[in-house]
This record gives sequence, C-alpha cells and structure tokens, in this order.
Amino acid sequence: MASRRRRARFQDFQGFPKQLFSFLRRLKKNNEREWFQAHKGEYEAHVKAPLEAFVREAEPELGMGKVFRIYRDVRFSKDKSPYKTAATAVFESRGCVYYLHLDPGSFFTATGSYQMSKDQRQRFYEAVVDGRKGTKLDSIVGEMEGAGYEVGGEELKTAARGYPKDHERARFLRHKGLTVSMTWKPLPAWLHGPEAGPKLMESYRDARPLNAWLEKHVGPSEESRHRFVKS
Repeated sequence: MASRRRRARFQDFQGFPKQLFSFLRRLKKNNEREWFQAHKGEYEAHVKAPLEAFVREAEPELGMGKVFRIYRDVRFSKDKSPYKTAATAVFESRGCVYYLHLDPGSFFTATGSYQMSKDQRQRFYEAVVDGRKGTKLDSIVGEMEGAGYEVGGEELKTAARGYPKDHERARFLRHKGLTVSMTWKPLPAWLHGPEAGPKLMESYRDARPLNAWLEKHVGPSEESRHRFVKS
C-alpha cells in the first residue's frame, strides 16, 4: 500500500513577490546574456529563491519536485533567445505530475498524467472502456469541468487504434495524457503573500479524485518511475 502523504506546511515560502513578475517582464524585453548577467542577482532573489521555497515545502504532499532552469535549449530552435520568460516548477509522484507556471500577466497550475508513455496509454485506454472504471472517470472529469477546470491531453483526431470510434467515452480514447488545469488572469493579490501556498495547493487537492483514479488504473511508466523529475 502506498504511504500516506504529509500535508504541505508553508513557513519559509511567503508567496511570489511582485518583483518576480517585474523581472520576467523586463527579461522579455531584454532577452540577452549581457542584460541577464547584470540582473542575475534579482533573478536569484526574486524568482529562483521563492520557487525553490515553494518546491521544498510542497514536496511532502506532492512528491519529488524541481525548479526548471531559466536557460533555454536553443540547439534546434529558430528562436535563439537564451532565456525563458516564465518561471516554472514540477513535482512527480506515482505517475502523476503537478505543474506550476508563472508568467508576467498570469499563472496556471496543472496536474494529472502528462504525456503518457506507451505502457501507460495502454492501461489508460483499457480502464476507459471498462464499464465501472470508465464511468467513474467520466464522472470525476465532469465534476472538475463543472468547477471551471480545463481538461488537457487530447492529441488524436479519433479514438486510439484498436478502440471503437463511437465508444460512449471516445473523448478519452483520443487522449495521450489526461490533465486538468486552472488559470488565473490577472494575477490575484494573494499570490504575493503567505496565502499563496495554501491557495495554490487547493487546485492540486481539488484534483485528488482524478489523480487517485490515474494512480490506481494507470500508474507510473514501467520505463521509469520518475520521467520528469530525476533524483
């Protein structure tokens, strides 16, 4: 039986300061190495430090986490801008991810099974077409949509190969992952203060029924238990 997660308690993390968003806004206008090096101290203090504090204190509940690097991989991109203009972090546990994305004018949280591997998709589709399991998923997703969450992961034009295109839950057979997200725009005032941690966790906790379904019927990839966060 999986161990019970500890509830996140926020002490060091006191919200994302307004300077974080100001820095990202100015970086977008000055996306070059010279400017970044001259303002690297601001990045470390106002962007990286609060993100790391959030990750550290949310890990007991969300699983292993990491802050994404600000540096872009431009090797195969036409856009040679060296830096990302958003601040992002991700957690991973039992085959589910918990994602946080902050940019100058908005932010969003997302969670679920992202970009399922081949073995995960096979288990997912089999659960979708199962009468009891699939009906439960349909109910969970419907409730989250009714609460304002956006469902993501649909990538196929029709049902996955080998499954009926007219199945009553065909919408899920077009998915190669299943996530739910919530976007806040404009930025709410609570994001900059001590309420930020508990408020952000609400969106992840709302998705507990979905993630519990995914953990039980899909689980982590057989290729790697941690595909997005490496220890």
